Amino acid sequence: MASLPNALVNPPASLRLPPGRLVDTTVDGPWHEPLLWYGDAPAAVGDWASLRATGRPLGLLPVLLDVGTGHGEPAGWGLDPAGTTYPGDHDPAAVLDDHWSGYQEYANLVGPDEAGVRADAWQGLAPAAAPRTDPDRDAADTADVVVEGVPWLKDVRPALVPARRSADIPAAIGWSGPLNHEGDVARLCAVLRSWEDRFGARVLALTFDQLVLSVASPPGTQEHAEAVAAEHYAFCPDNIDQGISPLKSYAERAVLNTHLWTFWWD
Repeated sequence: MASLPNALVNPPASLRLPPGRLVDTTVDGPWHEPLLWYGDAPAAVGDWASLRATGRPLGLLPVLLDVGTGHGEPAGWGLDPAGTTYPGDHDPAAVLDDHWSGYQEYANLVGPDEAGVRADAWQGLAPAAAPRTDPDRDAADTADVVVEGVPWLKDVRPALVPARRSADIPAAIGWSGPLNHEGDVARLCAVLRSWEDRFGARVLALTFDQLVLSVASPPGTQEHAEAVAAEHYAFCPDNIDQGISPLKSYAERAVLNTHLWTFWWD
Protein backbone atom coordinates (compact mmCIF):
# COMPACT_ATOMS: atom_id res chain seq x y z
CA MET A 1 0.00 0.00 0.00
CA ALA A 2 1.31 3.46 -0.94
CA SER A 3 2.54 5.60 1.92
CA LEU A 4 4.40 8.84 2.47
CA PRO A 5 8.22 8.68 2.33
CA ASN A 6 9.83 8.33 5.74
CA ALA A 7 10.26 11.96 6.79
CA LEU A 8 12.85 10.94 9.37
CA VAL A 9 15.33 10.14 6.59
CA ASN A 10 15.69 13.77 5.50
CA PRO A 11 13.61 15.80 7.95
CA PRO A 12 12.09 18.90 6.30
CA ALA A 13 12.54 22.33 7.84
CA SER A 14 8.93 22.25 9.03
CA LEU A 15 9.76 19.38 11.38
CA ARG A 16 11.33 21.30 14.23
CA LEU A 17 12.40 18.64 16.72
CA PRO A 18 14.18 19.16 20.03
CA PRO A 19 17.48 17.32 20.61
CA GLY A 20 17.00 13.59 20.25
CA ARG A 21 18.11 10.50 18.39
CA LEU A 22 17.02 8.22 15.58
CA VAL A 23 16.70 4.47 16.11
CA ASP A 24 17.37 1.94 13.34
CA THR A 25 18.62 -0.94 15.53
CA THR A 26 16.81 -4.27 15.11
CA VAL A 27 17.39 -7.88 16.12
CA ASP A 28 18.87 -8.43 12.64
CA GLY A 29 21.11 -5.38 12.55
CA PRO A 30 20.53 -1.83 11.29
CA TRP A 31 17.24 -1.18 9.47
CA HIS A 32 17.39 0.51 6.07
CA GLU A 33 15.78 3.70 7.46
CA PRO A 34 14.99 5.15 10.89
CA LEU A 35 12.22 3.35 12.73
CA LEU A 36 11.58 6.22 15.12
CA TRP A 37 12.88 9.42 16.65
CA TYR A 38 12.74 10.13 20.37
CA GLY A 39 13.80 13.03 22.52
CA ASP A 40 16.79 13.26 24.81
CA ALA A 41 14.76 15.06 27.48
CA PRO A 42 11.63 13.87 29.31
CA ALA A 43 8.32 14.65 27.67
CA ALA A 44 6.53 17.80 28.76
CA VAL A 45 2.86 18.71 28.86
CA GLY A 46 1.75 19.56 25.34
CA ASP A 47 4.46 17.54 23.56
CA TRP A 48 2.09 14.88 22.22
CA ALA A 49 -0.27 17.43 20.69
CA SER A 50 2.61 19.49 19.28
CA LEU A 51 4.30 16.49 17.69
CA ARG A 52 1.03 15.35 16.17
CA ALA A 53 0.41 18.76 14.63
CA THR A 54 3.84 18.92 13.00
CA GLY A 55 4.34 15.22 12.26
CA ARG A 56 1.01 13.99 10.94
CA PRO A 57 1.15 15.92 7.62
CA LEU A 58 4.53 14.26 7.03
CA GLY A 59 3.35 10.72 7.82
CA LEU A 60 4.73 10.73 11.37
CA LEU A 61 2.64 10.00 14.45
CA PRO A 62 3.42 10.73 18.10
CA VAL A 63 3.90 8.21 20.88
CA LEU A 64 5.46 8.37 24.33
CA LEU A 65 8.32 5.96 25.04
CA ASP A 66 9.33 5.02 28.58
CA VAL A 67 13.06 4.33 28.80
CA GLY A 68 13.21 4.05 32.59
CA THR A 69 11.61 0.70 33.37
CA GLY A 70 14.84 -1.30 33.53
CA HIS A 71 15.10 -2.43 29.90
CA GLY A 72 17.05 0.52 28.55
CA GLU A 73 16.31 2.59 25.49
CA PRO A 74 14.48 1.45 22.32
CA ALA A 75 17.67 0.36 20.56
CA GLY A 76 17.81 -2.47 23.11
CA TRP A 77 14.16 -3.52 22.91
CA GLY A 78 14.65 -6.25 20.29
CA LEU A 79 12.70 -4.47 17.56
CA ASP A 80 11.88 -6.79 14.65
CA PRO A 81 10.26 -4.96 11.73
CA ALA A 82 11.41 -7.66 9.29
CA GLY A 83 9.36 -10.22 11.22
CA THR A 84 6.24 -8.09 11.30
CA THR A 85 3.43 -8.26 8.75
CA TYR A 86 0.88 -5.58 7.80
CA PRO A 87 -2.01 -4.99 10.25
CA GLY A 88 -4.54 -4.60 7.45
CA ASP A 89 -3.93 -8.19 6.36
CA HIS A 90 -5.48 -9.56 9.58
CA ASP A 91 -9.07 -9.80 10.78
CA PRO A 92 -9.36 -8.61 14.41
CA ALA A 93 -12.20 -10.96 15.27
CA ALA A 94 -10.21 -13.92 13.95
CA VAL A 95 -7.11 -12.86 15.90
CA LEU A 96 -9.03 -12.61 19.17
CA ASP A 97 -10.94 -15.82 18.51
CA ASP A 98 -7.64 -17.61 17.90
CA HIS A 99 -6.23 -16.44 21.22
CA TRP A 100 -9.48 -17.19 23.02
CA SER A 101 -9.27 -20.77 21.73
CA GLY A 102 -5.89 -20.94 23.43
CA TYR A 103 -7.58 -19.90 26.68
CA GLN A 104 -10.09 -22.71 26.32
CA GLU A 105 -7.24 -25.21 25.99
CA TYR A 106 -5.69 -23.72 29.13
CA ALA A 107 -9.01 -23.91 30.99
CA ASN A 108 -9.35 -27.57 30.09
CA LEU A 109 -5.98 -28.22 31.71
CA VAL A 110 -6.36 -26.22 34.92
CA GLY A 111 -10.09 -26.48 35.49
CA PRO A 112 -13.01 -24.09 35.04
CA ASP A 113 -12.61 -20.46 36.10
CA GLU A 114 -9.01 -20.96 37.25
CA ALA A 115 -8.16 -17.54 35.83
CA GLY A 116 -11.46 -15.99 36.83
CA VAL A 117 -12.67 -16.08 33.23
CA ARG A 118 -15.79 -17.96 32.19
CA ALA A 119 -15.33 -20.19 29.16
CA ASP A 120 -18.47 -18.66 27.62
CA ALA A 121 -17.38 -15.03 28.13
CA TRP A 122 -16.15 -14.67 24.56
CA GLN A 123 -19.06 -13.76 22.30
CA GLY A 124 -17.14 -12.12 19.46
CA LEU A 125 -16.43 -8.44 19.01
CA ALA A 126 -18.36 -6.14 21.32
CA PRO A 127 -20.47 -3.38 19.76
CA ALA A 128 -19.01 0.09 19.32
CA ALA A 129 -19.51 2.67 22.03
CA ALA A 130 -21.38 5.89 21.37
CA PRO A 131 -18.87 8.65 20.53
CA ARG A 132 -18.14 10.92 23.49
CA THR A 133 -15.30 13.21 22.43
CA ASP A 134 -12.75 13.67 19.67
CA PRO A 135 -10.22 10.81 19.94
CA ASP A 136 -7.18 12.96 19.18
CA ARG A 137 -8.20 15.65 21.65
CA ASP A 138 -8.78 12.95 24.26
CA ALA A 139 -5.38 11.43 23.44
CA ALA A 140 -3.65 14.79 23.84
CA ASP A 141 -5.33 15.38 27.21
CA THR A 142 -4.54 11.85 28.39
CA ALA A 143 -0.93 12.15 27.21
CA ASP A 144 -0.55 15.21 29.42
CA VAL A 145 -1.85 13.19 32.39
CA VAL A 146 0.72 10.48 31.64
CA VAL A 147 3.53 13.04 31.31
CA GLU A 148 2.60 14.61 34.64
CA GLY A 149 3.15 11.22 36.24
CA VAL A 150 1.67 7.73 36.49
CA PRO A 151 3.24 5.19 38.84
CA TRP A 152 4.15 2.52 36.31
CA LEU A 153 6.08 4.83 33.92
CA LYS A 154 9.47 6.20 34.99
CA ASP A 155 11.18 8.21 32.21
CA VAL A 156 8.77 9.15 29.43
CA ARG A 157 10.20 10.62 26.22
CA PRO A 158 8.40 12.19 23.25
CA ALA A 159 8.72 10.19 20.02
CA LEU A 160 7.63 10.12 16.39
CA VAL A 161 7.05 6.99 14.28
CA PRO A 162 6.41 6.71 10.52
CA ALA A 163 2.94 5.15 10.53
CA ARG A 164 -0.33 5.51 8.65
CA ARG A 165 -2.50 5.36 11.76
CA SER A 166 -1.99 5.26 15.50
CA ALA A 167 -2.91 1.58 15.80
CA ASP A 168 -0.05 0.68 13.44
CA ILE A 169 2.71 2.24 15.56
CA PRO A 170 3.79 -1.04 17.27
CA ALA A 171 3.95 -2.83 13.90
CA ALA A 172 5.78 0.07 12.24
CA ILE A 173 8.70 -0.32 14.64
CA GLY A 174 8.47 -4.11 14.97
CA TRP A 175 7.74 -3.84 18.69
CA SER A 176 8.26 -7.17 20.47
CA GLY A 177 6.56 -6.43 23.81
CA PRO A 178 3.87 -9.13 23.42
CA LEU A 179 6.32 -11.72 22.05
CA ASN A 180 5.48 -14.36 24.68
CA HIS A 181 1.80 -14.08 23.69
CA GLU A 182 1.90 -13.16 19.99
CA GLY A 183 4.88 -13.47 17.67
CA ASP A 184 3.58 -11.00 15.07
CA VAL A 185 2.54 -7.73 16.69
CA ALA A 186 0.72 -6.72 13.48
CA ARG A 187 -2.02 -9.18 14.43
CA LEU A 188 -2.57 -7.28 17.67
CA CYS A 189 -2.41 -4.02 15.74
CA ALA A 190 -5.39 -5.27 13.73
CA VAL A 191 -7.26 -5.40 17.03
CA LEU A 192 -6.00 -1.91 17.89
CA ARG A 193 -7.42 -0.70 14.57
CA SER A 194 -10.77 -2.14 15.55
CA TRP A 195 -10.58 -0.43 18.95
CA GLU A 196 -9.73 2.81 17.16
CA ASP A 197 -12.92 2.47 15.14
CA ARG A 198 -15.20 1.27 17.95
CA PHE A 199 -13.86 3.16 20.98
CA GLY A 200 -11.71 6.02 19.68
CA ALA A 201 -8.52 4.39 20.97
CA ARG A 202 -5.05 5.79 20.28
CA VAL A 203 -1.64 4.22 21.00
CA LEU A 204 -0.34 6.62 23.62
CA ALA A 205 2.77 5.04 25.14
CA LEU A 206 5.08 2.04 24.86
CA THR A 207 7.67 0.53 27.14
CA PHE A 208 9.71 -2.62 26.56
CA ASP A 209 6.65 -4.74 27.37
CA GLN A 210 3.75 -2.38 28.11
CA LEU A 211 1.19 -0.71 25.87
CA VAL A 212 -0.89 2.27 26.97
CA LEU A 213 -3.97 3.44 25.06
CA SER A 214 -6.14 6.50 25.38
CA VAL A 215 -9.81 5.68 24.87
CA ALA A 216 -12.16 8.50 23.91
CA SER A 217 -15.36 6.44 24.07
CA PRO A 218 -15.07 3.55 26.55
CA PRO A 219 -18.01 1.27 27.38
CA GLY A 220 -20.52 2.96 29.65
CA THR A 221 -22.38 -0.06 31.04
CA GLN A 222 -21.15 -3.08 32.99
CA GLU A 223 -22.51 -5.50 30.38
CA HIS A 224 -20.72 -3.70 27.57
CA ALA A 225 -17.54 -3.46 29.65
CA GLU A 226 -17.57 -7.22 30.31
CA ALA A 227 -17.84 -7.93 26.58
CA VAL A 228 -14.85 -5.68 25.94
CA ALA A 229 -12.98 -7.21 28.91
CA ALA A 230 -13.21 -10.58 27.16
CA GLU A 231 -11.45 -8.97 24.19
CA HIS A 232 -8.79 -7.66 26.57
CA TYR A 233 -8.27 -11.16 27.92
CA ALA A 234 -7.71 -12.60 24.45
CA PHE A 235 -5.46 -9.62 23.63
CA CYS A 236 -3.43 -9.72 26.86
CA PRO A 237 -4.33 -12.47 29.35
CA ASP A 238 -1.68 -11.30 31.82
CA ASN A 239 -3.89 -8.30 32.62
CA ILE A 240 -6.30 -10.69 34.31
CA ASP A 241 -4.22 -13.78 35.11
CA GLN A 242 -1.59 -11.68 36.91
CA GLY A 243 -3.65 -8.57 37.55
CA ILE A 244 -7.33 -7.94 38.25
CA SER A 245 -9.59 -10.99 38.37
CA PRO A 246 -12.21 -12.27 37.91
CA LEU A 247 -13.14 -10.82 34.54
CA LYS A 248 -16.20 -9.07 35.96
CA SER A 249 -14.04 -7.10 38.40
CA TYR A 250 -11.55 -6.31 35.66
CA ALA A 251 -14.36 -4.98 33.49
CA GLU A 252 -15.61 -2.74 36.29
CA ARG A 253 -12.21 -1.41 37.36
CA ALA A 254 -10.19 -1.31 34.13
CA VAL A 255 -12.70 -0.92 31.27
CA LEU A 256 -15.96 0.69 32.39
CA ASN A 257 -15.82 4.45 31.67
CA THR A 258 -12.02 4.18 31.68
CA HIS A 259 -10.13 6.47 29.28
CA LEU A 260 -6.75 4.79 29.84
CA TRP A 261 -6.30 1.12 28.93
CA THR A 262 -2.99 -0.51 29.82
CA PHE A 263 -1.57 -3.90 28.81
CA TRP A 264 1.47 -5.79 30.04
CA TRP A 265 2.86 -9.10 28.82
CA ASP A 266 5.04 -11.27 31.06
